[in-house]
Amino acid sequence: MQTINVRQLKSNPSTALRDARSELVVVMNRDKPDAVMIGFEQLQGMADMTHVRQAMAVSLFKDRLMSVTAAAKLAGESTADMLTRLSKLGIAVTDYDADTLAAEVDTAAQWLVPAATD
Repeated sequence: MQTINVRQLKSNPSTALRDARSELVVVMNRDKPDAVMIGFEQLQGMADMTHVRQAMAVSLFKDRLMSVTAAAKLAGESTADMLTRLSKLGIAVTDYDADTLAAEVDTAAQWLVPAATD
């Protein structure tokens, strides 16, 4: 286990992230433990790791910190599965207003019409 203080974390976060891949990193704030950093590699083999990744992916997408595709990759599933998961949870995948949504639907409908051949 390694300890670092907040100042060290701010000045060189990449070192802390690298170290967290192989050992626990305890972040100290005013000489008291404040957080623990652990790399995903260390969590492999835990029974609920899949659920942790899925929950993190949903949360990060919901906060618009990552795209649907990136969330799917984090969760270890297809984009279609992530879209289904978000739908079941009632999380909107777009934030279009009514006019923009209508225009998008019209464009999609045009793509579905077979092109006329000469």
